[in-house]
Amino acid sequence: MANIYQKGDHDVRPWGTWEVLETGENFCVKRIKVNPKSMLSLQLHHHRGEHWVMIKGTGFVTLNENIFELKSDEAVYIPANTKHRIENRADEPLEFIEIQTGENLDENDIVRFEDIYGRA
Repeated sequence: MANIYQKGDHDVRPWGTWEVLETGENFCVKRIKVNPKSMLSLQLHHHRGEHWVMIKGTGFVTLNENIFELKSDEAVYIPANTKHRIENRADEPLEFIEIQTGENLDENDIVRFEDIYGRA
């Protein structure tokens, strides 16, 4: 198992921030904050699935060709090899907990298809 994350790791991205809350064998838990009027890239991961639990705000989640609202206290599962993104259309930040599961948890396992920040 490859898990390069360590508790306390964090990063600032064009859309907001992430922070690692916990790690273990085959899992990583992050708190993700998305700035107002921002979105993550449309992406997929080959080696991990993700569970998202919304804790603040409303996100517009894309799963393959479907888009739906994810409100506070709601959750979604994103299997490996599924195109996904989240968008914050509001004027307030949104926050969610991301639980990554898989045998290879690595920031390099991101395949971007669309990105408003020019990273695709």
